[in-house]
Amino acid sequence: MTNLAESKRVAVVGGGIAGMAVAIRLQLKGHEVTLFEANAYLGGKIAEHREAGFRFDRGPSVLTMPRYIDELFELAGENPRAHFNYHRLDPVFQYLFEDGTVLHTHANTEKLIEEFATKTTVKAADLRTFFQQSKEKLELTDEVFLQRSLHQWKNYLDWPTLRGILNFSKVEAFTTMAKANSKLLKDEKVVSIFNQYASYNGSDPFAAPATLNLISHYELALGAFYPEGGMRSIIHAMEGLAKRVGVHVELNSRVEQLSIEEETCIGLVLRGQEQWFDAVVANSDVFKTYQHLMPEVKKPKRALNQPKSSSVLVFYWGMDTAFPELKLHNMFMGADQQQEYAQLFGKQTVSADPTVYLYISSKQNATDAPVGKENWFAMVTVPHNSGQDWDQLVLQTKTAVLAKISRILKKDIAPHVELEQVLDPRIVEQETGSAFGSVYGNSSNGKFAAFLRHPNFSSRVNNLYFCGGSVHPGSSIPLCLLSAKITSQMV
Repeated sequence: MTNLAESKRVAVVGGGIAGMAVAIRLQLKGHEVTLFEANAYLGGKIAEHREAGFRFDRGPSVLTMPRYIDELFELAGENPRAHFNYHRLDPVFQYLFEDGTVLHTHANTEKLIEEFATKTTVKAADLRTFFQQSKEKLELTDEVFLQRSLHQWKNYLDWPTLRGILNFSKVEAFTTMAKANSKLLKDEKVVSIFNQYASYNGSDPFAAPATLNLISHYELALGAFYPEGGMRSIIHAMEGLAKRVGVHVELNSRVEQLSIEEETCIGLVLRGQEQWFDAVVANSDVFKTYQHLMPEVKKPKRALNQPKSSSVLVFYWGMDTAFPELKLHNMFMGADQQQEYAQLFGKQTVSADPTVYLYISSKQNATDAPVGKENWFAMVTVPHNSGQDWDQLVLQTKTAVLAKISRILKKDIAPHVELEQVLDPRIVEQETGSAFGSVYGNSSNGKFAAFLRHPNFSSRVNNLYFCGGSVHPGSSIPLCLLSAKITSQMV
């Protein structure tokens, strides 16, 4: 616990999962924490929509590393299972191809290898090599790059860093995911599946380093989970914990400005009134924080001017019937992955034949849809908003998505859509404050991208810190929770 003489009044701006986690951690350290959230709810992108008996998870849909959430409860001396439950998925994903091939990523690695080796031309030995290499990548980078700041020299002067340097070639930072996967796995379908993990942080497998193959290790070896009650159950549990430990939460409270005097953050402005704090943690998008909350502060160009990640276009469809051939997580694979990503990152548009991710939470939680019906979350990776004609892109992509799913399932699904809501990059930016609707902040399309993310502290303004998906170590629920942990150790 923090000594009372060292206790600080801390403001956290933004109630996404990282903001909630850093607020809980700082309150448990003995600080007096106030969490300001512009929306009427906490959770940021982990939102939900309910309509006509359907419930849709509006944002993230895959949970990995739930122990990072459990850790928050354990720090408070509570049993996480009393507030939050989840179970491991098996299979994790179902991948469907135009030629009728269906592949499953099983929780048991040997079962996965057997299925892939039986249904494709990939060799079992090569798959084992891939999984071993992915494990090594995570082990070599986890403590050095993910569990602590990359922007403090003291963190480079120890054995984990030296071990990482000595084994740097195993990280494969100087070759792309697509190149490394093609060279090792050779089979086009299998390569496309593992390339797809680049989309988990909004990157291009034909440009992003093969280091990102570690993402598959999180999901396939360490496990993918389903939180009982849907993804929002995570937020409900964390909100309860925050209030029990004493975090003061203010909803519908959009911070208008950070108060900065003599290169020191001394508080913030809310509803035209200045409030004083000893430290401020911005969980808001870092680009928007500089642009709107402290426009007079010189912007760190290297961190803020990096290429932005992709965004998403999601169709939330209430279906009037059930589809027993589908599972919780389904991926309808595009026929030409390289062309798809060239359209996405090169031409900043959407392929005519996009890969479609289809998530149906009612497969796990029957109450998410009326009896005999299903709630479909059909998502396509799209470019961030740079002025495209989104109304037109939404219409043409909807047509492509309906056609693709109908072709592969061999049934016309369009007549079964009885309800529709749409999320596009414009709405992402409006609802979450993510600059340009970029869901993942900066992209990882470069060997040094990890080093160029904004640090968890300001080098220009004292007593100002950052956490969340737009800063180190990156986006996704696990990395946002690690970001909160790193930041809480700095305040």
